[in-house]
Amino acid sequence: MMRLHKLYHRLTILPFSPLSLPSSNPSLLPLAPLLRLPLRHGTAANFASMATSRLRNLAPLTAAPAEDAAGSVSSCANAATSVDHEDESNIGVRYRVPPPEIRDIVDAPPVPALSFSPLRDKIIFLKRRALPPLAEIARPEEKLAGIRIDGKCNTRSRMSFYTGIGIHQILSDGTLGPEIEVHGFPDGAKINFVSWSPDGWHLSFSICVNEEDSDSSKLTVWIADVKTGKARPLFQSPNVHLNAVFDNYVWVNNTSLLVCTIPSPRGAPPKKPLVPGGPKIQSNEEKNIIQVRTFQDLLKDEYDEDLFDYYATSQLVLASLDGSKKEIGPPAVYTSMDPSPDQKYILISSIHRPYSFIVPCGRFPKKVELWNADGKLIRELCDLPLAEDIPIAFNSVRKGMRSINWRADRPSTLYWVETQDGGDAKVEISPRDIIYTQPAEPLEGQQPTILHKLDLRYGGISWCDDSLALVYESWYKARKIRTWVVSPGSEDVAPHILFDRSSEDVYSDPGTPMMRRTEAGTYIIARIKKESDEGRYIILNGIGAGPEGNIPFLDLFDINTGNKERIWESDKDKYYETVVALMSDQEGGDLHLDKLKILTSKESKTENTQYYFVSWPDKKIVQVTNFPHPYPQLASLQKEMIRYQRKDGVQLTATLYLPPDYSPSTDGPLPCLVWSYPGEFKSKDAAGQVRGSPNEFAGIGSTSALLWLARRFAILSGPTIPIIGEGDEEANDRYVEQLVASAEAAVEEVIRRGVADPKKIAVGGHSYGAFMTANLLAHAPHLFCCGIARSGAYNRTLTPFGFQNEDRTLWEAANTYVEMSPFMSANKIKKPILLIHGEEDNNPGTLTMQSDRFFNALKGHGALCRLVILPHESHGYTARESIMHVLWETDRWLHKYCVSNSSDAGEGHATGTVKEHDSKGTPNAESKVVATSGGGSREVYDFEYEEFHSLPRSSLCKSLYSLDVFLLPCEE
Repeated sequence: MMRLHKLYHRLTILPFSPLSLPSSNPSLLPLAPLLRLPLRHGTAANFASMATSRLRNLAPLTAAPAEDAAGSVSSCANAATSVDHEDESNIGVRYRVPPPEIRDIVDAPPVPALSFSPLRDKIIFLKRRALPPLAEIARPEEKLAGIRIDGKCNTRSRMSFYTGIGIHQILSDGTLGPEIEVHGFPDGAKINFVSWSPDGWHLSFSICVNEEDSDSSKLTVWIADVKTGKARPLFQSPNVHLNAVFDNYVWVNNTSLLVCTIPSPRGAPPKKPLVPGGPKIQSNEEKNIIQVRTFQDLLKDEYDEDLFDYYATSQLVLASLDGSKKEIGPPAVYTSMDPSPDQKYILISSIHRPYSFIVPCGRFPKKVELWNADGKLIRELCDLPLAEDIPIAFNSVRKGMRSINWRADRPSTLYWVETQDGGDAKVEISPRDIIYTQPAEPLEGQQPTILHKLDLRYGGISWCDDSLALVYESWYKARKIRTWVVSPGSEDVAPHILFDRSSEDVYSDPGTPMMRRTEAGTYIIARIKKESDEGRYIILNGIGAGPEGNIPFLDLFDINTGNKERIWESDKDKYYETVVALMSDQEGGDLHLDKLKILTSKESKTENTQYYFVSWPDKKIVQVTNFPHPYPQLASLQKEMIRYQRKDGVQLTATLYLPPDYSPSTDGPLPCLVWSYPGEFKSKDAAGQVRGSPNEFAGIGSTSALLWLARRFAILSGPTIPIIGEGDEEANDRYVEQLVASAEAAVEEVIRRGVADPKKIAVGGHSYGAFMTANLLAHAPHLFCCGIARSGAYNRTLTPFGFQNEDRTLWEAANTYVEMSPFMSANKIKKPILLIHGEEDNNPGTLTMQSDRFFNALKGHGALCRLVILPHESHGYTARESIMHVLWETDRWLHKYCVSNSSDAGEGHATGTVKEHDSKGTPNAESKVVATSGGGSREVYDFEYEEFHSLPRSSLCKSLYSLDVFLLPCEE
């Protein structure tokens, strides 16, 4: 679980995580290095909807997301061949590139990423490169314990980086001063893990120079003076290298850092024995019930265990800016380091043997210790055993202490949670979780204090002071979320519920509290003072979802009375605006409403995101950025959020994009690409709610379906495909029926509008969207002329212990598993289908084997199909050569089987309606059919590092201000 204080101490802006999802060009970054916020899938889906800002445009400070970067990267000479749909004699022989209309958009230079200093007086621009070459992605990597390690750099593999840093002073009028370029490091250095010192006087970052040389390929830590931009190595010795497999370094105070270094001398990696010492044996003679998802990259034998220890073991070094350093603690596999707000203590987490061959390292035995600032052990907080037996039911957790954090509002007070149900969500018990607090060094005999008892699953705490904290709990199965008001310093004040709502009901979302920075560098709820009013006010930052789309807002909220006053709201006619962060929290104490200053983002359908300062009392606006349009050739594209109805009465929505200057009355219907992703709901009303804004900028990622606007396609993006299971009904038991009904409604609507040629409608999706695509071609061939399925899973019997949001096993819901698997209906697929998959897909739900076997099944029945396996690529595609080839394959497929289609694929569409499909292809309402994810979440399971920060701080997460638990993107 995420350490709340750690999150606030290190950053102000916490962005959405597009681990493998293309989005608009990222442009705003956190104040300090980011951590991936691990979460058992489904633990707190609710909190994703509580994000307090427009997060789609935010990027990590540590590294630019490679899959979203757009720009030209030179690759191997003659490695790619331009598009040529007519000459197919050498198809599949080499990498190809799409036509210029698409290629130019993907190769557009990326805008820099931004980060504000802790005191909000400076801003840095981090220069980003474009898509990486395949040669970089193809570097050797070790697949160990659920993670992938670059052995030469001793960090996670496939990390992106920055190429330069520019510093600007924020002037008194809100404009930016001249750029000071950070200099002093070698030319061509790859920059990562950028972080502000707590006082904002220095920047720390890592660099890697020559990746081919075994010594200089390793990361070194550098320090830059913010006033001059002059950079220098933190360590005087060139032989001290960063170990960034887990945590990397953290500022302990303004002048010192705690760094994970490679132990010296370490020697060469262990060599794999040529002759094994014996067979590989796993045993369950104790008859334990252990059910796990299909995790990948696991340890396989003793050699793998030794290799994991070799790369993951760190020596902690306390380093000062004056050049002095001291080794502290023994070498160990340290996973996180968390200084207390008063800088007197450090919370140290590590993992140790015995390891496991069936679960990733996030479930390995875990020890949490309390050290003083000099590295002396104060006490051991817990030593949790190996956790192979966490139930697969959603909201199941690890036994013992979890979510151990520092209170953000106290100098050195710990808090944590302990489950009362043995971690099993199926156990009925009250309370289910108990939150405890305790001083770092309790008096002799002083027991932990119970802060609060919860009947649902703990979801995090937002701290303010001894009189106010907000505690969150949720329960996925019931889609329930609660917010409690507690008084941590007053035992006689009973906690009470502030909000109790459905996580699916976005219209009722009241928003989340705005957080402010403290003098200690932590982040707490901002208390607002309103003139002479003595009320207890906070600011709620909400998405403002409603029937007309999202209209974000700020509400001044009285905690005592529940009264609200709207103090800011997004423009609703042309623009979409969100509040990103408070910018007036440099001084301690309550914030005065008439001196409030915020950072906002602003965009429209055709204008890309820019950032602004807004200052009270007159709400003066000053523009901060002026990024160029990333794809001016599509600046006048047409976008409309449309609503329509499924035959069972469920309201559906989609975003319809049309090419610039297109008119259905004069130009006639277009070929259409439908790109979507199903989601599960417990109620029809929630499924029918509008999500998103009609005024949001059309962000086009490197593999986005919107690229085909440049090829004069109509794009129906994200039509809602709700799979609803009301009451005790399981949503997946009517998956195919509801999937087909949703698709029929979407197709009928674009035909009715006259924008789509009935015979030229293609369908596509990534991951769970690929699963959807295959099912639609099997069960609704009357709707689509062809399909494109990327990185999907097609045979659910290969994921027998659950998938997406299905937590029943294959043996508990055999009919559902079988009937929802398009693999089992391969004989029904007659329309052309293009399958694309990364050869090194490490997502638990989507093994590359899924596409291999599905292709063979299709070919075995004479289906028109094509399989493209991308060497070295994972679940999302990264290398420029791979991405360009994916676009070429997609464009070729659409040109050949959609644009040029003259078959009867759209038979029955001519009158503007979709004829009823033969009942043989669609199970009836009584059938046990299919399931997927709750409330639109995606199918990726991030069990890798459930209990500690998994990726080095180059990953993104999903909420601006941490609620301690998150639902990460799934199978996408």
